[in-house]
Amino acid sequence: MSADFDYCIIGGGITGLACAWYLSQRGQVLLLEKNAQFGAETSSRNSEVIHAGLYYPPGSLKERLCLRGKELLYAFCQEYSVAHQQIGKLIVAPSADHPKLSALQTTGERLGIPLQLLSRTELHDMEPAVQAEAALFSPTTGIIDSHDLMQTLAAQAQRRGALLQRNTRFLSAHADGSQWQITTSTSDGPFAVSATTLINCGGLHAQTVAGNLQPGPAGVPQLYPCRGHYFRYSSKSPFSHLIYPLPDANLVGLGIHATLDLGGQVKFGPDTEYLPAGVIDDFQVDEQLKEKFSKAIQSYFPALNPELLQPDYAGIRPKLHSAEQPAADFHITLSHRAPVAIQLLGIESPGLTSSLAIGELVTEMIQSSCVQ
Repeated sequence: MSADFDYCIIGGGITGLACAWYLSQRGQVLLLEKNAQFGAETSSRNSEVIHAGLYYPPGSLKERLCLRGKELLYAFCQEYSVAHQQIGKLIVAPSADHPKLSALQTTGERLGIPLQLLSRTELHDMEPAVQAEAALFSPTTGIIDSHDLMQTLAAQAQRRGALLQRNTRFLSAHADGSQWQITTSTSDGPFAVSATTLINCGGLHAQTVAGNLQPGPAGVPQLYPCRGHYFRYSSKSPFSHLIYPLPDANLVGLGIHATLDLGGQVKFGPDTEYLPAGVIDDFQVDEQLKEKFSKAIQSYFPALNPELLQPDYAGIRPKLHSAEQPAADFHITLSHRAPVAIQLLGIESPGLTSSLAIGELVTEMIQSSCVQ
């Protein structure tokens, strides 16, 4: 008996929706999302930046998929009229020869990413409110309306026949010959479906999803939930570009930076706060963080008025490393061949930028598994 669906995608964030869009061109797709809205967790609680691809270890999936994803994302936004703007980013530094700044410049040269080293005077001409001795200007960095992107991906996948089920929780799946037998839960009770291929895009819940597969996948990395807070600035934006400090050690974060939304509102963040294991739904922003934020922001924006900083929102990154460990790469693996299953874990930044490239990669992995 044939399966109900060719592909079952677990998780309706940006990664799951990108996979649904790609795979809907090749077969029958079922996507399961436990929340009432798509992208209600990590995908809607980030900086909404299209990254240039400067920060990631050479040859890593993060580097490769960010570069490819940036190209695909700008093209997708143009084709489907997704709200975005290529406004550019300034990475500011205390000196022109700072080792971190030099390393980023070297990376840009290696990867062919356009960059311009600015002196203090040139920086002032571009952003008078920013104070730093030097900066790298990244013109291919941009901003995007992530909700518009997700809605467009969902609509285009549905147009091709994909079934996208919200308020539907994945419970378990077991291999049965060449199919996955999948159990889910809805407000109307449990129901079962079958699929030839299972794709785990569970985000903060991806490890839990993997643990509910039989047989279970090998080598599932531990989740280290890491919260990042944002403060909005209740004033006209003092900037016309994104403003970033030099990145943190081990890429725990990219520093408390200034980002603009498409309406011109500026927000600052995120910081990094590792949470206890299992804490993946606490999105509070403590007002007392304002002092820490003010100090960090004033290092490059001395005219900041702390009274205009207001708690905005928080997001939780599904990191695969602790604060003391080296930065972990995306974990995208073919965990089962008969039936096929693919695990996507640790899809944090640059996950938004990489999303379409991840969908493309997953499609290629499935095709390769079918011909081996």
